[in-house]
Amino acid sequence: MGTVFSIDVRGGEPAAVRAALEEAVAGLHRVDEVFSTYRDDSQISRLARGELDVGECAAEVAEVLELAAEAERVSEGWFSPRYRGSLDPTGIVKGWAVERAARRLAAAGATGVSVNGGGDVQLLGVPGAGRPWRVGVSDPLRPGGLAAVVSAAGVSELAVATSGTAERGDHIVDPRTGRSAVTDLVAVTVVAARLTWADCWATAAFAMGAREGLAWLESLPGVEALLITAGDEVRCTGGLAGWLG
Repeated sequence: MGTVFSIDVRGGEPAAVRAALEEAVAGLHRVDEVFSTYRDDSQISRLARGELDVGECAAEVAEVLELAAEAERVSEGWFSPRYRGSLDPTGIVKGWAVERAARRLAAAGATGVSVNGGGDVQLLGVPGAGRPWRVGVSDPLRPGGLAAVVSAAGVSELAVATSGTAERGDHIVDPRTGRSAVTDLVAVTVVAARLTWADCWATAAFAMGAREGLAWLESLPGVEALLITAGDEVRCTGGLAGWLG
């Protein structure tokens, strides 16, 4: 998927967890083979060219496209499974794949799981007795610095996803124009239970801009966010402070 993945697993029966880890890694490679828009022979590329229909693809393709359609509905079109007119569910695939890998490990008996895909993280369980998972949020305007630290204290699952220009430049498109989003934001970090949705909501809010994006994120149940503008303004949803620490 063009990025680095890291997996931290705690507890569980070693043989079962190791087998699940091998399955999770294989599953991530399989997702890349099926969904990569950079591979001419991937199912998603062939689907986009009309060489396949959804029924001829792996079951995961229909699942992802259904989730993407839901994200498009909830965001009123600000999230889209299309890129410059062509089918491209990339904006949801990574978060969905990371979350699926994490849940596979937890189902095998791991008591603590952290799966990080290019800075987007799904957390399940705890890393140790009395210790929560913590995720540092990079400061897009100060390389090497942190804008915040998110703590998963008190919950069994939490996801942290960031969309912005610091790592990949202008890669987020305004679905209404098909061109790079014109926004006053440099980064949006979303905190939610599931990375599938956190990843989508961060992308959609970034395209909306600070004012509309913050208002929309405030309306979503179970979602908190940190928005940073190009002018170094920090804006937060009302409940974000409860996740910092």
